[in-house]
Amino acid sequence: MDEELVVRAATTFVHAAGTEAWEGVRWRLVEMFRRVRDDDSTLLPEMPNGSYAGDTESVPTWQICLRELMENDSGAAAELRSLVGELSASAPAEPHGPAGTPVAVRNLVSGGTAHGPIVQAGAISALTFHTTAYPGALPDPESWPTPGGVDPIALGVRPAHRAPGHPPLPAYVLRDRDHDLDAALSEARGGGLVLLLGEPFTGKSRTALEAMARGSAGRRVFAPPRGTDLRGLPALLQGRPERYLIWLDDLDEHLGDGGLEPRLLAQLTALHVVVVATMREDAYDACRTQPGGRVLDLAHIVELAREWGPAERERLAREAARTGDPRLIGAVSSSGSEGVAAYLALGPLLWDEWWRARRPDRHPRGHALVRAAWDLARCGLTGPLSKGLLLKAHEEYADVAGMERESVEDAFAWAVERRHGLLSLLVRATGDTWRAAPFYVETVSPIQELPDVPGPLWGCALEVARMDGAYDYAEVAAKARVAFQRAADAGDASALHNLGLLAESLGEGDEAERWFRRAAEAGEARSAGRLGRILAERGEGKVAESFLEAAAEAGDAEVATLLGKLLRDRAERWFAAGAGHGSAEASHLLGDLRLGQGDVYGAHHIYLDAAEARYEPVARGMGIVHLLLRENKTAEVWMRRAAALGDECAADFLHPVSDDTVEDAIGYFQDDAERGEGLDAGNLGVLLEEHDRPDEARTWYLKGYKFGDAYGAFRLAELHKKAGEDAEATAWYRKAAALGHPGAKRALGEAPAPESNGPADQSK
Repeated sequence: MDEELVVRAATTFVHAAGTEAWEGVRWRLVEMFRRVRDDDSTLLPEMPNGSYAGDTESVPTWQICLRELMENDSGAAAELRSLVGELSASAPAEPHGPAGTPVAVRNLVSGGTAHGPIVQAGAISALTFHTTAYPGALPDPESWPTPGGVDPIALGVRPAHRAPGHPPLPAYVLRDRDHDLDAALSEARGGGLVLLLGEPFTGKSRTALEAMARGSAGRRVFAPPRGTDLRGLPALLQGRPERYLIWLDDLDEHLGDGGLEPRLLAQLTALHVVVVATMREDAYDACRTQPGGRVLDLAHIVELAREWGPAERERLAREAARTGDPRLIGAVSSSGSEGVAAYLALGPLLWDEWWRARRPDRHPRGHALVRAAWDLARCGLTGPLSKGLLLKAHEEYADVAGMERESVEDAFAWAVERRHGLLSLLVRATGDTWRAAPFYVETVSPIQELPDVPGPLWGCALEVARMDGAYDYAEVAAKARVAFQRAADAGDASALHNLGLLAESLGEGDEAERWFRRAAEAGEARSAGRLGRILAERGEGKVAESFLEAAAEAGDAEVATLLGKLLRDRAERWFAAGAGHGSAEASHLLGDLRLGQGDVYGAHHIYLDAAEARYEPVARGMGIVHLLLRENKTAEVWMRRAAALGDECAADFLHPVSDDTVEDAIGYFQDDAERGEGLDAGNLGVLLEEHDRPDEARTWYLKGYKFGDAYGAFRLAELHKKAGEDAEATAWYRKAAALGHPGAKRALGEAPAPESNGPADQSK
C-alpha cells in the first residue's frame, strides 16, 4: 500500500474542507466508498467546520478510512491521486509544521477595511516575496496529463453502475456527430475554442473527451476546477515548446471574472492552445445575453442530440455483443427517447434515491411499491402489473418501516415522477397497470447485490403466471425453484415449504411430499398440515394425526377440522366395535354421532340397543329422536326419565313453550340479517314467507344471496315457481346451484334425490 499517498490524501482532504473545490470532489469520494461498504452508514468521516479548514484532528480518521478503501479497491489509488492533484491545483500554499502536517492558523481582521497586505502564518522566518499578475496558483504544466491519461469520471463524466468483470465505464460507442467534432478539433489544432452543446444527460463530456483522446495526442491537458482564475495561463505557457489543451466542462461555470473571455481566448489561441468545452443548451441561451457570454461567438459549436439514431443504435448493439457488458445490453433493449447516455448515467442516481427512500421520514411506501414491481419483474412478470397486485405485494417487506406514514396516492406520485424530466422508477403501462422501470430490470438487476425476493412475493408471481396466459408458468416456476433452493440451503424452513407447494402445483406429488416432510421435521407447521392431508387422503390417517395436530395447534382451522373428522371417524369405528361387543355406553355414543350426522333412523336403531340394555343415559337421545319423528308424547316420556337423572337440557324441554309472537321472531333475526351476518337474512325471509308476507320475504332472500347464502337464491326460485314464472325460477335455481345448493341442483336435474334410510322400528 502507498502509505505516502494515504497521508497526503488525508491531509489534502481535511485542508480542503469548506472550499468550493472540496464540494466538487466530495461526491466522487462518496461513490468510491460506496463501492466497498455494504451498510448505509455515513460514507465519509466527519469533516472540520469550514472556518477551521486547517484542523488536523480528523486526519487520522481519514487515514484509517483511506487505507480501508485502498485495501478493498485496487483502482482506488489512481483515483485518489487524481483527486489530490485536483485539490492541490486549486489550493494556495499552506504552512506546515515540523512533521509536515498543516498548521491551523486562525486570525481575525475586524474594524473596517484592511489597508495593505495581511499575513497569516504559524511561524515566520526568512521571507521571500514573489509577485504575480493574477491571484491563484496554477499547477506546473509538466504535471498535466495527456488526453489518454485522464480519468473521464474525474473530468465530469457521470459514472454508470459498476459491472463485475467490466471497466468502470462501458465501452464508448461512436456518435453520429463524432465526425463533425473531430473535424472541429482538427480545424482548431492551431488554437481556438471547440464547444460541444447539448441537453443534460446527452453524453457531452464523454463524447468530447473521447474526441480529445483521438485527435489531441501529444497535448497536455489542464482541467481547472470551477472558479479557477485562468488569466495567468498565457504567462504560464509562454515560450514552452509543448502543445496544450484546456478542458472546461460546463463552460458556463468558467465565464466571468477570471474566466474565459475573448481577450484571454485570443492570447491562448496565439499560443496554439486548444480549449475544449461542453455546455447545456439552457445555459448557452442564458449566457448569450450576458456580457461574459461574448466568447461564445468565437466558438466552433457542435450540437449533440440526446436521442440516438438508427446507425448509432446499430453500433451500440454491435459493441454490446462484442463486450458482453450488461449495461450496454440493457441499453440496447430498454433505452428510449431519453437516450443511451441518460439511461446509463441516471441509473446510479435513481438507484441511490430509491434505496434511501426506504427511511420512515422519506418515501417508505413508495420504496416498497417500486421494489415490489422490480422483484416481480425478477420473478419473470415483466409485463404490466395491476395496482391491486402491487398493493398486495408491497406489504410483504417486513424490513421497510413507516409505510403507514405515507398514503398510497403519495407513494405512486413519487414513484412515477420523472427524474430530470427523463426517467421514473415506476412506469404506467395502460389504464391502472404499471411496470418496473426498464433501466432497473435490464441493467441494475443483473449487476447489483440485491436482497432476495421474499417467499410470499414468489407466491404472488406464481399465482399470476398460473392464471395469466401471457406468462409461461413453467418458466416462472423454474426461477422460483432456484430461489427457494438457495434459501433452503441457507437453512430457511419456509423455503422448504415453498418448494413443496411448487412441486405440488407442477403435479410432482412424490417430490412435494418429500419437501413437506423435510419442512415439517424442521418445525414448519404449514408443511406439517400439508403432509398430514396427503397421508390422510392416502388412507394413512393414523400416521397423519401427529402432523395434523402440529398444524392444528399452530392455528390452522382447516387442518383442525380435518383432524377432528379423522378422529370422529376413528371414534365411530371403535364405538361400533364396542356396541357390537355389547357395550351399552358405546351404543349411546355411536347413536349421538349418527344423530349429529342427520341419520335419525340409524341413531334410533342404535339407541334401542342401549335402551334394551337398560342404559338410562340414552333417554335424552331417545327423546330427541321421537321429537324429530313428531312423536311428542313419546318424546315427553323419555325426556322426563332424562330429567329425573339430572339432565338439565331434558328438564328445560319439559317447561312450557314460550308464547313469542311473529314480531318477536322477526326481531330475533333482523339485526344480524341487516348486517349480513350468518344465515339470518335467509331465515328471516322464510319466517315472513310462512306468514304470508312474500314480498317482504323476497327482499331478504335477495339480500341473503348477495351476502353469499345459496339458500336465498333457492327460496327466490321457489317463489317464482309458485307464481308460475318458470324462466325466472330456472335462472335462480342456476344461481343457487352455482353456490353449491343441493336442492337447486336436484331441481335442475343435476343431482340425484337423497336416499331415505326408511322408517325405523318405532315399537319402543
